[in-house]
Amino acid sequence: MRFIEEVVVDEFLPTVRAMLAEALRERDLTQREVADALGISQSAVSKYAHGDVATNDRVADDERVREAVDRVAEGLASGDLSRVGALVEVEVLIRRLEAGDLLAELHEAAMPELAGAEYDFAVHDPDSGLRDRERTLSSLRRGVRTLTAASGFAGLIPNVGSNLVECVPDAADIDDVAAVPGRIFDVKGTARVPSDPEFGVSEHVAGVLLSARAAGVDARAAVNVRYDPDLVAALKSDGAATVEFRPREYGETDAGAADDPVRDALADAGPESESVAVYQTGGVGVEPVLYLVGPDAPTVARTVRALL
Repeated sequence: MRFIEEVVVDEFLPTVRAMLAEALRERDLTQREVADALGISQSAVSKYAHGDVATNDRVADDERVREAVDRVAEGLASGDLSRVGALVEVEVLIRRLEAGDLLAELHEAAMPELAGAEYDFAVHDPDSGLRDRERTLSSLRRGVRTLTAASGFAGLIPNVGSNLVECVPDAADIDDVAAVPGRIFDVKGTARVPSDPEFGVSEHVAGVLLSARAAGVDARAAVNVRYDPDLVAALKSDGAATVEFRPREYGETDAGAADDPVRDALADAGPESESVAVYQTGGVGVEPVLYLVGPDAPTVARTVRALL
């Protein structure tokens, strides 16, 4: 009796680890860096590099496996994908290949009695919430890197700081929105990011994104920059919908409440553009700010970069 998990451990994982090790080495990571990225020993990396580990040609030649390995290796090498994110990507691939697919066929070859039997090994949900969150964090990291690498971005950071946020597809509240803890600040002309993105650490910009979504805007990301009428004009000339809202006064409820200035302004305007800019020109004790809302963090970051 042989379980499909044994097929995964004995044939799939050694092959995928060997492919990942090779792909990471091709991206100029050292053996130690490859070992750290994959959570294995340097000696194991050496064995993979020298072909001392048996691999399965059917697994190695599968286009979906090759595409997943390339995506995970690129994410690990760039820092856009965490080890948890990489694990989730591979786990999802395994579950999909188990369901009457490649791994199921390898299992049948190891257990001929299974051929023709009705069984279902899809015990994990490929579209799990964990995968959505890890992909959101990965996308946000790319956006933050694009934003902070843009020459002149520090000059667009308002006194309250900037933040770039992105939410999971079915976001319901702040805890479903990832952001930079502590915001991004201008330190002597350089944009400084205090730490890696997390979920539930932004109320302000995350609230604006949730308000935009509540108004029917098909968006998952947002960033705030200092308000400048020339920036608004530039965005409008590039095809973005620009909508002004009144600033929230001291003591008013947060975004998402019954009285929501951002949501109400966008609902009234009914913007059809994929890129939306909402802004307020300030008030007593309120700094004027411009918010760019878009489909994902990298897209929003590129929009900001184009303004510089």
